Amino acid sequence: MRVIFKNLDESTFARDLAIERLASVTERFPDLQNHRIDTTLSMENSPHQAGPDFFTVKVFINGKRYKSLILQKSAPSLYIALADVVEHLLEKLNRYGDKKRVKNQSKARKEKSIIAKVQDMKM
Repeated sequence: MRVIFKNLDESTFARDLAIERLASVTERFPDLQNHRIDTTLSMENSPHQAGPDFFTVKVFINGKRYKSLILQKSAPSLYIALADVVEHLLEKLNRYGDKKRVKNQSKARKEKSIIAKVQDMKM
Protein backbone atom coordinates (compact mmCIF):
# COMPACT_ATOMS: atom_id res chain seq x y z
CA MET A 1 0.00 0.00 0.00
CA ARG A 2 1.46 3.32 -1.07
CA VAL A 3 0.34 6.85 -0.16
CA ILE A 4 1.35 9.70 -2.46
CA PHE A 5 1.01 13.40 -1.63
CA LYS A 6 0.31 15.80 -4.50
CA ASN A 7 0.26 19.59 -3.96
CA LEU A 8 0.10 18.85 -0.25
CA ASP A 9 2.73 18.76 2.47
CA GLU A 10 3.49 15.23 3.64
CA SER A 11 1.89 14.41 6.96
CA THR A 12 2.51 11.24 8.91
CA PHE A 13 -0.92 11.64 10.51
CA ALA A 14 -2.67 11.78 7.11
CA ARG A 15 -0.54 8.89 5.78
CA ASP A 16 -1.28 6.72 8.83
CA LEU A 17 -4.98 7.55 8.68
CA ALA A 18 -5.20 6.65 4.98
CA ILE A 19 -3.36 3.37 5.57
CA GLU A 20 -5.57 2.57 8.57
CA ARG A 21 -8.80 3.24 6.68
CA LEU A 22 -7.72 1.22 3.66
CA ALA A 23 -6.47 -1.58 5.90
CA SER A 24 -10.02 -1.96 7.19
CA VAL A 25 -11.13 -2.47 3.58
CA THR A 26 -8.42 -5.06 2.93
CA GLU A 27 -9.46 -6.92 6.08
CA ARG A 28 -13.00 -7.13 4.77
CA PHE A 29 -11.85 -8.21 1.28
CA PRO A 30 -8.88 -10.59 1.75
CA ASP A 31 -8.35 -10.79 -2.02
CA LEU A 32 -6.95 -7.25 -1.86
CA GLN A 33 -3.93 -8.47 0.15
CA ASN A 34 -2.19 -9.45 -3.11
CA HIS A 35 -3.16 -6.29 -4.99
CA ARG A 36 -1.25 -3.07 -5.48
CA ILE A 37 -3.07 -0.18 -3.81
CA ASP A 38 -1.93 3.38 -4.52
CA THR A 39 -3.62 6.27 -2.75
CA THR A 40 -3.07 9.87 -3.82
CA LEU A 41 -3.91 12.66 -1.39
CA SER A 42 -4.02 16.03 -3.11
CA MET A 43 -5.11 19.60 -2.53
CA GLU A 44 -6.42 21.98 -5.15
CA ASN A 45 -6.76 25.68 -4.70
CA SER A 46 -7.40 28.27 -7.34
CA PRO A 47 -4.62 30.79 -7.89
CA HIS A 48 -7.13 33.10 -9.61
CA GLN A 49 -9.96 33.05 -7.09
CA ALA A 50 -9.92 33.26 -3.33
CA GLY A 51 -11.73 30.54 -1.48
CA PRO A 52 -11.36 27.35 0.49
CA ASP A 53 -9.01 24.56 -0.52
CA PHE A 54 -10.44 21.45 -2.09
CA PHE A 55 -9.02 18.04 -1.15
CA THR A 56 -9.10 14.93 -3.31
CA VAL A 57 -8.41 11.31 -2.44
CA LYS A 58 -7.82 8.92 -5.34
CA VAL A 59 -7.45 5.17 -4.88
CA PHE A 60 -6.04 2.95 -7.61
CA ILE A 61 -6.23 -0.83 -7.14
CA ASN A 62 -4.60 -3.20 -9.58
CA GLY A 63 -4.22 -6.94 -9.27
CA LYS A 64 -5.46 -10.31 -10.39
CA ARG A 65 -9.08 -10.07 -9.27
CA TYR A 66 -9.71 -6.33 -9.25
CA LYS A 67 -8.12 -4.94 -12.40
CA SER A 68 -7.57 -1.19 -12.73
CA LEU A 69 -10.14 -0.15 -10.16
CA ILE A 70 -10.03 3.64 -9.72
CA LEU A 71 -12.09 5.67 -7.29
CA GLN A 72 -11.79 9.38 -6.59
CA LYS A 73 -13.66 11.61 -4.16
CA SER A 74 -13.27 15.29 -3.29
CA ALA A 75 -14.41 17.38 -0.34
CA PRO A 76 -13.55 20.59 1.53
CA SER A 77 -11.72 18.45 4.12
CA LEU A 78 -9.13 15.74 3.48
CA TYR A 79 -10.68 13.52 6.15
CA ILE A 80 -14.18 13.80 4.69
CA ALA A 81 -12.83 12.94 1.25
CA LEU A 82 -11.01 9.93 2.72
CA ALA A 83 -14.16 8.74 4.49
CA ASP A 84 -16.18 9.15 1.26
CA VAL A 85 -13.68 7.22 -0.84
CA VAL A 86 -13.54 4.35 1.68
CA GLU A 87 -17.34 4.16 1.85
CA HIS A 88 -17.74 4.13 -1.91
CA LEU A 89 -14.86 1.69 -2.30
CA LEU A 90 -16.69 -0.77 -0.06
CA GLU A 91 -19.83 -0.37 -2.18
CA LYS A 92 -17.89 -0.79 -5.42
CA LEU A 93 -16.09 -3.91 -4.19
CA ASN A 94 -19.39 -5.41 -3.00
CA ARG A 95 -20.97 -4.72 -6.39
CA TYR A 96 -17.96 -6.23 -8.13
CA GLY A 97 -18.50 -9.45 -6.18
CA ASP A 98 -22.22 -9.33 -6.91
CA LYS A 99 -21.59 -9.06 -10.65
CA LYS A 100 -19.45 -12.17 -10.56
CA ARG A 101 -22.07 -14.02 -8.51
CA VAL A 102 -24.86 -12.96 -10.91
CA LYS A 103 -22.82 -14.10 -13.93
CA ASN A 104 -22.17 -17.48 -12.30
CA GLN A 105 -25.87 -17.88 -11.47
CA SER A 106 -26.95 -17.04 -15.00
CA LYS A 107 -24.35 -19.43 -16.44
CA ALA A 108 -25.60 -22.21 -14.12
CA ARG A 109 -29.23 -21.52 -15.15
CA LYS A 110 -28.33 -21.72 -18.84
CA GLU A 111 -26.49 -25.00 -18.30
CA LYS A 112 -29.45 -26.35 -16.32
CA SER A 113 -31.81 -25.29 -19.11
CA ILE A 114 -29.67 -27.00 -21.75
CA ILE A 115 -29.50 -30.20 -19.68
CA ALA A 116 -33.29 -30.14 -19.24
CA LYS A 117 -33.80 -29.74 -23.02
CA VAL A 118 -31.44 -32.63 -23.77
CA GLN A 119 -33.27 -34.85 -21.25
CA ASP A 120 -36.65 -33.90 -22.78
CA MET A 121 -35.34 -34.86 -26.23
CA LYS A 122 -34.26 -38.28 -24.97
CA MET A 123 -37.72 -39.03 -23.66
